[in-house]
Amino acid sequence: MTSPSLGVGLIGYAFMGAAHSQAWRTAPHFFDLPLHPRLSVLAGRDPARVADAAQRLGWEATETDWRAVIARDDVDLVDVCTPGDTHAEIAIAALEAGKHVLCEKPLANTVAEAEAMAEAAARAARNGVRSMVGFTYRRVPAIGLARQLVAEGRLGTIRHVRAQYLQDWIADPAAPMSWRLDKQKAGSGALGDIGAHIVDLTQHITGQALTGVSAMLETFVKERPLPASAGSLSGVGGEGTGTVTVDDAAVFLGRFAGGAVATFEATRFALGRKNAIRIEINGSSGSLAFDFEDMNVLHFFDGDEPAETAGFRRIVVTEPGHPYVGNWWPAGHGLGYEHGFTHQVVDLVTAIAKGEDPTPSFADGLQVQRVLDAVERSAANNSSFTEI
Repeated sequence: MTSPSLGVGLIGYAFMGAAHSQAWRTAPHFFDLPLHPRLSVLAGRDPARVADAAQRLGWEATETDWRAVIARDDVDLVDVCTPGDTHAEIAIAALEAGKHVLCEKPLANTVAEAEAMAEAAARAARNGVRSMVGFTYRRVPAIGLARQLVAEGRLGTIRHVRAQYLQDWIADPAAPMSWRLDKQKAGSGALGDIGAHIVDLTQHITGQALTGVSAMLETFVKERPLPASAGSLSGVGGEGTGTVTVDDAAVFLGRFAGGAVATFEATRFALGRKNAIRIEINGSSGSLAFDFEDMNVLHFFDGDEPAETAGFRRIVVTEPGHPYVGNWWPAGHGLGYEHGFTHQVVDLVTAIAKGEDPTPSFADGLQVQRVLDAVERSAANNSSFTEI
C-alpha cells in the first residue's frame, strides 16, 4: 500500500453498490495498482440503512446527500450506482468539480442527457479528469478473448451477429412494482436494463458500431401490485396496483457498419433463464459463441480446418495468458460474476494513473444510448428501419 491513494465516494448501496464495493475492496489485493483505492464515503438517502451498508461493505464514512460526497476533500472519484434518472445530474456535477467518474449503465435515460454527459466528460478530460461507463461484461475473460480473436482476423469478414439477454425475474405477474418498471426512473425496461449490455458487447467484440435497427417492444404485464413501501415510489400505499410504463421485452434487427446483419433479444420473461447472455458471431473464416451462464468458456470454430475434423472448439478461458486471469487462480479454476467489476476497477485506476482516457468512455455510452433510442423510435413506428 505504498502507492498514492485514490479516494472513492460511492453513491448507492443496493445491488450495484454492493458489487462495486466488493470490487474496490478486492482489486488492490490481487493486482498491483498504481493508485490504492480508499473507500472514503458511501451515500444513500436513509441514514440508518446507509450506515448499516457502510459497515457491511467496508466504507469509512457516510453521507445522505450526493452533493456532500462531491464536496469532500477525501473523494477523488465518484462512483454512480443510482437509478438512471439521476446519472446526468450527479456525473456532470462531479466532473465539473474535478472528480473522476465511474457511472453505471445505461449512461442516461435519454440521448439528450447522454450527450450532455459526454460533452462534460470531454471538457473534463482536457483538465486530466477521467470518466468511464460501467459495462462490466466487457471484462469477462472469455469476452476479452473473443474480441482478441476478431481483432486478429480469425473470423474474417463479420457477416452475422446474434445476441440475447434472457432473464425471468418478473415473469410472475404477482411480482411487485419497482423503480425498474417506472420509465421516469429507469428510462426503459428490458431494453435499457439488459439490452444495453448486448448492444455494447457486440459493438465491443466486433469493433463496429450499429448503424440502424428495426424493432418491436412489448409489455406483457401492464399492472403490478404495489410493494408495501410504495409510498416513496408512487405516492400510494401498499394496496392496489401500479402501471408498468416500460417494456418487458425488446426484439430488434440491426446492421453493423461493416455490413453484418444482427438479431437482438432482451427479455425478463424467459422462464428458466436467470442471466443468460448469449452471443454468436459468424464470419467468412470462423465463428465464436458465448453464454454467460457458462462464463469461463468460449466456443470457437476455425473455418480453415479440414471439414473432416472441423468443429466448434470449447476453450476454457482460465489460462494465465488469457485476459486478466493471470492475477487469479491456477488454470481450470473459474472466475465469477463479481470478477468483471474488479477488472473494471483495475482498468479505470490504471488509466487514471497513466493520464489516459479509460474505456468504455461516456462517448461509448452515448453511442449505446443512441441505439436504444433508435429501437424505441422504430418500435413506435411499426418496426420501421431507423438509422442511428
